[in-house]
Amino acid sequence: QVQLVESGGGLVQAGGSLRLSCAASGRSFSRYAMGWFRQAPGKEREFVARINWSTSRTYYADSVKGRFTISRDNAKNTVYLQMNSLKPEDTALYYCTAADSPGADFYNTDAWNVWGQGTQVTVSS
Repeated sequence: QVQLVESGGGLVQAGGSLRLSCAASGRSFSRYAMGWFRQAPGKEREFVARINWSTSRTYYADSVKGRFTISRDNAKNTVYLQMNSLKPEDTALYYCTAADSPGADFYNTDAWNVWGQGTQVTVSS
């Protein structure tokens, strides 16, 4: 099983960019689907993006489509979330997650079985 550590969060003005990184430990990283979720204060954790183990397919929440890009480097055991054109409503704690087979219901947190500790993203208006 992998362990996950996120980094790259911070404070940015609206319209700016950030790149989050998620470093994974574990020999089977390349076999896991990887994802990002986020949780704003007082709200439920919500799906942001997913990338398959082969990097052949990606999925995005409608709210970030066209602005965020998920990618992975299996040689470095790292997954990234490039966030452009940030909005104040993107402010949240961002979590990296992994699953060997998240299935079709991957928008739900129950589909994922490994989580990082989160990194804070704050977008000022």
